[in-house]
Amino acid sequence: MPSLETPPSTPSTQSITSVDLPPLPQARPLLMIGHGTKNVAGRQALIDFAAQYEALDPCRPVIPCFLELTEPTILEGVERCIQEGYTDLSALPILLFAARHNKFDVTNELDRARRLHPQVQFHYGRHFGITPTILELWQERLAQLDQPEHNPHQIPRADTVLLFIGRGSSDPDANGDVAKLARMVWEGSGYQTVETCFIGITHPRLEEGFRRARFYQPKRIIVLPYFLFTGTLMEKIQRITAEQQAAFPEIEIAELPEMGIHPYLFRVIRDREIETQTGQVNMNCEMCKFRLAALGGVAPGEQGQDHGHHHDHHHTHEHGHSHHHHSAPDPYAEPEKYHDRIWQVP
Repeated sequence: MPSLETPPSTPSTQSITSVDLPPLPQARPLLMIGHGTKNVAGRQALIDFAAQYEALDPCRPVIPCFLELTEPTILEGVERCIQEGYTDLSALPILLFAARHNKFDVTNELDRARRLHPQVQFHYGRHFGITPTILELWQERLAQLDQPEHNPHQIPRADTVLLFIGRGSSDPDANGDVAKLARMVWEGSGYQTVETCFIGITHPRLEEGFRRARFYQPKRIIVLPYFLFTGTLMEKIQRITAEQQAAFPEIEIAELPEMGIHPYLFRVIRDREIETQTGQVNMNCEMCKFRLAALGGVAPGEQGQDHGHHHDHHHTHEHGHSHHHHSAPDPYAEPEKYHDRIWQVP
């Protein structure tokens, strides 16, 4: 039976410390906001990521904090900056895509911090998103799997299916970005095809992803979990993958690791940090279902309520097509009821 193998992909300390980053316009402290996990290794990964990123440019503090499940909290991170004498902060969500956590939960916590500390100026940055740098990271990881030590039977890419795994969200915009990135990783790669699935919240789930991958009768399946750091969900992916390998020993399964502490990610973070300092942040909120529900179908600017979605990011939307308005019911008209239902999907 082929054994599950994860290629070595953690860069050396030397390669991380030698990352060449563009200079920062300002020495403004950076609040690095992770999702949060009860997994000890996952929590420590973000803390180590922040420490190594700060070591590349110690002109300002880089302070890790978490939205939920563990400490320090976002408010505690803000208060640490204040204790060190700062009243002007950059805040970056260390999140891959713009879903509810990025659009609402983090911003709500920053609103709370702003009310408690009105003297502090916050500059909220952009999530990782889809960038050429991250595409390059995965292309290099996949190239490693072509090497004889990781592909001893020399199974060609034409007989290999990519199984791209996202975390899963109740926000269709974020799930769509997962599918988009999966397609971009696969495009021109030579692999037989790519299947997109999720480990939680939405469908298709990982088990269904494996079932769909087997439709193509591949000799090899490459599992690509699109995660920044390890944690409970990564452990779940590894467990299910091992079960699939045991159940279908005739198909070789190779599993890539999470992105981890990688020089390419430091470059993405530096780009996001510079954006916050130069006022160049562009958020994709046009298709945000929460935004549409909050507006209740009213065009931006036509109602006077502040929906708490203004954190120094700008909405740039250029449309060259006409819009036709229909009277179909809005399934997200009552967001809280929708979430009460969607978060209970098994």
